[in-house]
Amino acid sequence: MPSRAVAVSALLDGALIVAALLDVWVNVEPTERLALACGLLAAAALALRRRLPLLTFALTLPASLVTDAVFATLVALYTVASQTRRRSVLVGCAVAFTISDVLPWHWPPSLKAIPISDSFLLISLGYTLATAAALVFLGQLVQTRRELTVRLAEVSEARENERLLTAQSLLAAERAQLAREMHDVVSHQVSLIAVQAGALQMGARDAEVRETAGAIRRLSVRTLDELRHMVGVLRAAGNRPTELTPQPSLADLPRLVSGSGIETELRADLPEGLPPTVQRAVYRTVQEALTNVRKHAPGATATVRAGLRNGEVRVTVTNTAPTRPAIPLPGSHQGLVGLRQRAELLGGTLTHGPTADGGYSVSLDIPADGA
Repeated sequence: MPSRAVAVSALLDGALIVAALLDVWVNVEPTERLALACGLLAAAALALRRRLPLLTFALTLPASLVTDAVFATLVALYTVASQTRRRSVLVGCAVAFTISDVLPWHWPPSLKAIPISDSFLLISLGYTLATAAALVFLGQLVQTRRELTVRLAEVSEARENERLLTAQSLLAAERAQLAREMHDVVSHQVSLIAVQAGALQMGARDAEVRETAGAIRRLSVRTLDELRHMVGVLRAAGNRPTELTPQPSLADLPRLVSGSGIETELRADLPEGLPPTVQRAVYRTVQEALTNVRKHAPGATATVRAGLRNGEVRVTVTNTAPTRPAIPLPGSHQGLVGLRQRAELLGGTLTHGPTADGGYSVSLDIPADGA
C-alpha cells in the first residue's frame, strides 16, 4: 500500500477512535465502572478493525450490551461487512448487535415485567435491526465497489497488453514485408553493381579506372553486408532489442573520408569522450555532405573541419566548384532535412548554402554535452 494511503487510513482510524471515545463520554457515567471499561475497550479495539475485523466486533459487542455507546460496535459491524462475503457471519453479527443493543433498554431488573409484545420494544427492535442491516448492505456495497475497481484495472491492463500484442504483430508483418522488398530489389541491384565493378576492375587497362572500379566494388560489398544485417533485423520477431548496425563514432571519420572517392582534406581537432549522440551527428553530417559532393559536384575537392570552441562542436564541410557536369541520380531530398532535425534535437543548428566560388558549404553547430 502506498505511504499516502497508509497515512490516510491511520488518520481515519484515529478519528473513529476519537469519535468512539466521545460517544462513551456522552453516554456513560464515570461512576459506572463496568460500562466505562466496556466502552473504552470498544474504542481501543477499533485500532484492530482492518486486520482482525471479527475480533474487533467481538470486543465492541459488550459496550452495546451494557451501555448506550454503540458507535464503536456500528463501526466494527460495517468493517466486517466490508471485508467478508460469508452470509452466515454477516447475519450472525447483525443479530448479535440487535439483541445486545435492545437488551439494556428493555430487560433491566426494574422492567422485567414488560411484555414482549410491547409496542416500544417492537419499534426499538425494528429500528436496531434496520440499522444493522443498513450497515451490512453498505459494507457489502463498498466491498463490491472495491472488487469492481480491481477488476476494471485488470481489464484495462489486459486490453493494453492486447493492444501492444496487436501493434507488435502489425510491426512484425511490416518488417517482414520491408525485408522482402529490400532483399528482392535493393540487394539484387547492389549485387549487380558489385559484379560489374569487379569485372571492370579486372578488365580495365587504366590504373585510375581500376582503382575507381575497386572502390565501387568495395562500397557495394560493404553495402550488401549492412543490407543483409538490416534484413535479418527486420525479419526478427522483435522480442528483444537488436542494434541495427554498429554505431559510428569520431574514430571512423578518417576511414569515411578516405573511402569517399573524393579528394578531401580532413582537419579534426575534437577531444575524446564526447557523447555518442554528438559523435554520430558529426559523422552523419560529414557522410551526407560528402555524398552530396560526389553526386552533385563531380571533380570537386572538399575540406572537412571539425573543432571545439566555447563548449560547442562545429563541423564544416566545404567543396569547390564541380569540374564536370553531374550525372542525374535519384534522391529523396531528405538528407539535409534529417540532419537539421538531428541538430535541433541536440540543441544545435545546421546551415548550408552555396559559396562565392561556386562550391557548397554545410555547417553543424551543436553543444558538446549533447544536451
